[in-house]
Amino acid sequence: MVKSYLRYEPAASFGVIVSVESNITYDSSGKHLLAPALEKLGIWHVRQGVCTKTLSPSLSSRAPSLAVTCVASAASSLVASGYADGSIRIWDCDKGSCETTLNGHKGAVTALRYNKVGSLLASGSKDNDVILWDVVGETGLFRLRGHRDQITDLVFLDSGKKLVSSSKDKFLRVWDLETQHCMQIISGHHSEIWSIDVDPDERYLVTGSADLELRFYNVKHELMNGESMANETGPETGNDGESATQNKWEVLKPFGEIQRQSKDRVATVRFSKSGNLLACQVAGKTVEIFRVLDEVESKRKAKRRLNRKKEKKSAKMGVEATDNVEANHGTEEAGNVLVVTVPDVFKLLQTIRASKKICSISFCPVTPKSSLASLALSLNNNLLEFYSIESGSSTKTLAIELQGHRSDVRSVTLSSDNTLLMSTSHNAVKIWNPSTGSCLRTIDSGYGLCGLIVPHNKYAMVGTRDGKIEIIDIGSGTLSEVVEAHGGSIRSIATIPNGNGFVTGSADHDVKFWGYQIKQRPGQDSKYLTISNVRTMKMNDDVLVVAVSPDAKYVAVALLDCTVKILFMDSLKFFLSLYGHKLPVLCMDISSDGDLIVTGSADKNLRIWGLDFGDCHKSIFAHADSVMAVQFVRNTHYMFSVGKDRLVKYWDADKFELLLTLEGHHADVWCLAVSNRGDFVVTGSHDRSIRRWDRTEEPFFIEEEKEKRLEEIFEADIDNTFEDKHIPKEELPEEGAVALAGKRTLETLTATDSIIDALDVAEVELKRIAEHEDEKARGKVAEFQPNMIMLGLSPSDYVLRALSNISTNDLEQTLLALPFSDALKLLSYTKDWTSNPDKVELVCRIVTVLLQIHHSQLISTPSARPVLAALKEIIYARVKECKDTLGFNLAAMDHLKQLMASRSDALFRDAKSKLLEIRSQQSKRLEARTETKTESKKKKKQKK
Repeated sequence: MVKSYLRYEPAASFGVIVSVESNITYDSSGKHLLAPALEKLGIWHVRQGVCTKTLSPSLSSRAPSLAVTCVASAASSLVASGYADGSIRIWDCDKGSCETTLNGHKGAVTALRYNKVGSLLASGSKDNDVILWDVVGETGLFRLRGHRDQITDLVFLDSGKKLVSSSKDKFLRVWDLETQHCMQIISGHHSEIWSIDVDPDERYLVTGSADLELRFYNVKHELMNGESMANETGPETGNDGESATQNKWEVLKPFGEIQRQSKDRVATVRFSKSGNLLACQVAGKTVEIFRVLDEVESKRKAKRRLNRKKEKKSAKMGVEATDNVEANHGTEEAGNVLVVTVPDVFKLLQTIRASKKICSISFCPVTPKSSLASLALSLNNNLLEFYSIESGSSTKTLAIELQGHRSDVRSVTLSSDNTLLMSTSHNAVKIWNPSTGSCLRTIDSGYGLCGLIVPHNKYAMVGTRDGKIEIIDIGSGTLSEVVEAHGGSIRSIATIPNGNGFVTGSADHDVKFWGYQIKQRPGQDSKYLTISNVRTMKMNDDVLVVAVSPDAKYVAVALLDCTVKILFMDSLKFFLSLYGHKLPVLCMDISSDGDLIVTGSADKNLRIWGLDFGDCHKSIFAHADSVMAVQFVRNTHYMFSVGKDRLVKYWDADKFELLLTLEGHHADVWCLAVSNRGDFVVTGSHDRSIRRWDRTEEPFFIEEEKEKRLEEIFEADIDNTFEDKHIPKEELPEEGAVALAGKRTLETLTATDSIIDALDVAEVELKRIAEHEDEKARGKVAEFQPNMIMLGLSPSDYVLRALSNISTNDLEQTLLALPFSDALKLLSYTKDWTSNPDKVELVCRIVTVLLQIHHSQLISTPSARPVLAALKEIIYARVKECKDTLGFNLAAMDHLKQLMASRSDALFRDAKSKLLEIRSQQSKRLEARTETKTESKKKKKQKK
């Protein structure tokens, strides 16, 4: 019989509040903050400080977990998140569901921006391309190419008709989205441009780079005709027609610069929703807040500046020349117009200083009554902070910090009944509920490297880097006692199976045995747990790991000299020495039956040894980097190992076979804990996340898993088969270029195959129908047996079903891979599909794409002419019908809107808020009624 195993799948991930790689943003209501946490997107309720929802893509254990690299929220409940593989997911925050997935970029998404209405989404990536997406149609419109380096930010201008992109190539590009070309390239920056933004009124565009100043540009809304432009720019450019024509196409005109306070590079610049504030976040600990003055205030400031300048000049002049100077100034002022400069509009209000480096900022779209604005900050130590900005100063209103460690998780330990999980970090110990992922206790501590939970779950021991053992009272969540245990860092702690104590190993060459003692506090009835050193054993080198056999017969000690010493527990006499690793052993474990000991080393190998004679059964090249932790599943010879290569691996120690590879962590995995029943595994990582992997009821076989791994390697290399990386890349013209939005993926290839299969099946069926009709005409009447594969559909409907199953975003690339012969067959079916009003849009897209791809072949193919002629007549009529229907429906909805607005005292757009207000009033009335009823009942009882 072939042996089967039970599969482990990712079940939960917790401990990450906000990840470093991405930005944060508020939703449209301003009540929730969207904070990316590695591959997930957390929706935090700002007032309550609670994560109400988590948006995460459904990934299996075999697929690598992809981090969110960018987030943008629309004016509606929609949110777009970009990922490290170049995909973009559109989420509905209210439903908590993924509406669509858009594939187009070949590198990580670095910039996302919605237009004001939320109908268009622009995305920029590390592949240097900008793609414009139709959010409603869930498809890519076109790709804009021209930048020579990664896109850093995007901004829509002129009601979404133009797009400004910034890049690390030091250039700004202005794109006309209607004509799909680059209409202006702006140079002048001396370093990479990291962020751009435009104020809500679209007057000023600001850019932030590593330069010591912020640059501002005036946004020109209307492109004037040649005559008016000549009139306006005449005094500046003279009568040079060429420069006037050049200015005609300029959307952004340099306005000026303003000096920044910090020398660090700019990370983000953002205007507030009202446009009265500008925040400049640098790649450090500060955010500079500028006040944006309105037109009247800025002119007043400019006038005062001019007056001060005059006063200084007049004071410098001699008394005898005063009259002449004043006369000259009078003529100058009469001829000059008051010029408003950048310092007149933007005034430094204050600087917010955070405790750690700031990763991202976001203004709340709703302006609070008591202050100018609310600002959210994400810090690089897994922390969210909220500030209220007032005219004088800013105050911190909230910090979300309890749900995660400030730095990487160094050890995880499960209690004996698996109800509690303890994790240690550089300054805190946290107690979690492993089934829900909720943080139960947070205790300040030293740098914890290892730990254990004492039986009965009342106390826990933590070994720290400075050689102390901290005794933690789990019930009260306090540090009960600190014992000076070792002269060096405590690297390992192992419980003695009889439950009377534990063993510690340290860098001071000592292995110490400890016993538990219950003592009474002086002058109090309460008792507390303390520990005492029972025995000490001196080793020849630093102790890295200690392990005790389940029968408490042996103690294993791993030393810095790459060996493992096995000693008798009672006498501490030498029994075996295990040598063979080329680098120090970092982890080890002994099986429940005491037959095997497994060791994991910095040499990337796992070695399985027999504990009877100390012989090495097998050396396995286990991980691509150091093996950090290994543990047997209780009562089995199955084991889990984790390493710096971010992987969790499941092994059979009897067959020396790799069973499963679990991908999910985004950085080095430091630690591992397996439950007593083996039903789940917990891992802790440098990415600050704690992940739980649950055992499912799904069986699998070793051979099947090997095949799957080979398939994954083949699929991962699929891009290389499409484009040869050794071929020199085509040089892009300076003015940029336009290309298709989508990209070829495994899904598009599968979809192409499904269309070809459907066409072949339909063709065979049509032949069968034709043959049956011939036989029927000859008088041979036999009942026609339709093909069962076609599910009772006609050949035309069967092909249409195959096309309808393809996502709208993948349609272009799917049809692009279709051979011309099949494309011609497909066109012949489209004529029938136009009779279905629901499929007119799909048919139009198919016909348009196929005509664009195969234009030259279609016009030179005689058999295609009748099909094209028929389509020309039908499609225009069908599209007109659809447009008329849409127009009629829109007019009807507009009429209904006017009717509802006339009958109600509230505006139509306020209907929802009005409804909520009425409901809240009703609920208050109900509460008041119930309160009066309960009070009257109490009074009656008292009278009785």
